[in-house]
Amino acid sequence: MQKAIIIGASGYTGAELARILTLHPAFQLNGLYVSAQSQDAHKAISDIYPQLKQIVDLPLQPLDENLTALAQQNDLVFLATAHEVSHDLAPIFLQNQCKVFDLSGAFRVNNAEFYPQYYGFEHRYPELLEKAVYGLAEWNDSAIAQTDLVAVAGCYPTVSQLSLKPLIENNLLDLNQLPIINAVSGVSGAGRKASLTNSFCEVSLNAYGVFNHRHQPEIATHLGTEVIFTPHLGNFKRGILATITAKLKDGVGEQQIREAYQQYYAHRPLVRIYEQGLPSIKAVEFTPYCDIGFAVKNGYIIIVGAEDNLLKGAAAQAVQCANIRYGFAETLGLI
Repeated sequence: MQKAIIIGASGYTGAELARILTLHPAFQLNGLYVSAQSQDAHKAISDIYPQLKQIVDLPLQPLDENLTALAQQNDLVFLATAHEVSHDLAPIFLQNQCKVFDLSGAFRVNNAEFYPQYYGFEHRYPELLEKAVYGLAEWNDSAIAQTDLVAVAGCYPTVSQLSLKPLIENNLLDLNQLPIINAVSGVSGAGRKASLTNSFCEVSLNAYGVFNHRHQPEIATHLGTEVIFTPHLGNFKRGILATITAKLKDGVGEQQIREAYQQYYAHRPLVRIYEQGLPSIKAVEFTPYCDIGFAVKNGYIIIVGAEDNLLKGAAAQAVQCANIRYGFAETLGLI
């Protein structure tokens, strides 16, 4: 059994990770940690998330300064922490042979200049940016299997890239017209910390981060093409629905598109391609799947992708990457 810990375990993603790892047959959940200043320190996670009672009753331990010992006692760590916190923690664990699965954006883009502009901090570990493997599990499995630092893909970028990559890789899109991604997320994507902007009674349906959201360059970097990305906040708890419009190359029809999706995802059990109809959030919430459907007309394609932002968009994909790294079936402990 591989000993795993979670840092930042009191958030929504941390709670999902705790549930998955507790039930996982090959990973032993060896501790849950929060910052020393956290109001949740010393509480049982099941007191915060009653659905975890008798499943995960571990305490949320305050993270002390002896991180070296913690790293040496464990095989892997999941960082469900803020970007700048992951940036500081990851090197300590890596130096002590503890594999890092980082769910923040701290290592997702191999360009130090990206971080002050989009994340608000100077990146001090360019050598780790070089080594980090982007954790889009269906596409980077070979590299994930050999790295000790996985930068798990963001929630919006996961559904967007899984929807577009097979078509771009097969040269089916006319990229002179940029793909347009309109995606709606539930309020859990804003995190557990209360604020007026994500208060359920205040949320309606609104666009945000127009032309300047940090996930746009992440998507563009790893797709290899620019996109227009507009996120929206919806008044529901969890899930992401992305509606993507793109221009097809001349002569490209529905059969070629379907074959491209089938070619790339035939042996990827956590991506489900619709033969007819379009996905919905209801179909994917509380599951580790990304569902994809599409429609074609007059030289254009509309792709609809859906995922649970806390699972395929975060915790489940992190565990999927860990499964790949350790040579397990990628769905182990997930389905």
